[in-house]
Amino acid sequence: MGNMIQFPPQFFWGAATSAHQVEGNNINNDWWAWEKEGARGQSGDACRHYELYGQDFDIAKSLNHNAHRLSIEWSRIEPQEGVFSPAELDHYAEVISALRQRGLEPIVTLYHFTLPLWLAHKGGWLNPKSPAYFLRFVDKVVQRLGDKVSYWVTINEPLVYVYYSYILGDWPPQRKSFIQAIRVTRNLIRAHVGAFRLIKLIYGKKGLPQSYVSIAKNMQAFVPCRHNLKDSFAVILRDRLYNFNLIEKLIRHKTLDFIGVNYYSRNLAEVKRWGINNLLMDVCQDNHHPLPKNSMGWDIYPQGLYDLLIKLKRYHLPVFILENGIATDDDSERWRYIEGHLMSVARAIGDGVGVMGYIHWSLLDNYEWDKGFGPHFGLVHVDYHTYQRTIKESAGKFAAVCRTGRLTQ
Repeated sequence: MGNMIQFPPQFFWGAATSAHQVEGNNINNDWWAWEKEGARGQSGDACRHYELYGQDFDIAKSLNHNAHRLSIEWSRIEPQEGVFSPAELDHYAEVISALRQRGLEPIVTLYHFTLPLWLAHKGGWLNPKSPAYFLRFVDKVVQRLGDKVSYWVTINEPLVYVYYSYILGDWPPQRKSFIQAIRVTRNLIRAHVGAFRLIKLIYGKKGLPQSYVSIAKNMQAFVPCRHNLKDSFAVILRDRLYNFNLIEKLIRHKTLDFIGVNYYSRNLAEVKRWGINNLLMDVCQDNHHPLPKNSMGWDIYPQGLYDLLIKLKRYHLPVFILENGIATDDDSERWRYIEGHLMSVARAIGDGVGVMGYIHWSLLDNYEWDKGFGPHFGLVHVDYHTYQRTIKESAGKFAAVCRTGRLTQ
């Protein structure tokens, strides 16, 4: 037997989903419209989670999860501008009650990449009124669901959304404009700050128990390829601009109760010349420091999660791992990934970082945005013809950790 690692007794263990990736037939959002224009892969019925959520939560319970992260699909709640659907609000109330009945703590994301089509037609997050539209939606959701929810994530991975939609132009609305990217980022910050304050206000007025509100911030481990000035400076710059600037802004606004972290991979900086684009974008092309990779080509680097958690310690806020996982068809690789990253989390806790929980991405194999159904991140396999769920071996190994809070090295 190796060393036994014990996690804190109140630790959250679970997995995540997002509405568009699992529900199916979200016909009123911008992604659905974009898919219909011939995008790579269409979500269609996805995992049919919209109707099969009870079955999926039974599986999560059987795997000893005590928490589940999910998202509310804005375009279901407000399919037309200013028109809200009581039936869809009821649906999500039932979904969250189903989690509570099974002893799973709901962690509810309010915005996970998809916009109602009516808002996309008005310019989406470029529209100066977009934060106000978001707050109107948040108000409806929190008024209806607040008594069932303690943990809210306002926005999932704001900078990932900005990067793919407004810098690379790969995701809808497929723009390539640095100026627009800055405007969208500012509106997303306004949306979060407003939503944080609104949630607190609603809970106060209703006399509800405390709410805990944050964002899910994707973070990467930036590592210099060579120990020279260019690569080292690039890492400092990327860390600051990508990992920490947004977090620090929201802390200054006093709008984070905890820091939500999504972590997957390493970025190995090898800078060709002293240009701003080079400093921000150049990565090693020559495999100088090879690591195992997932099926999407991302480096597997558990050490990076430990390093980031140690850097986050200075903010004196609890940290919640809201996503961490691997796209692979080799399930033994999935367990190695989970185990390695849990060891990093345990080391960080041992070094004084207040980590609240670990949410694996994802519960189900699902629709992976512009990559279609190819990448498999799930603890549970989904047959997209029969919608049969099959629990993977890695899920069982993770379940043992969730049950005992212990990991054997």
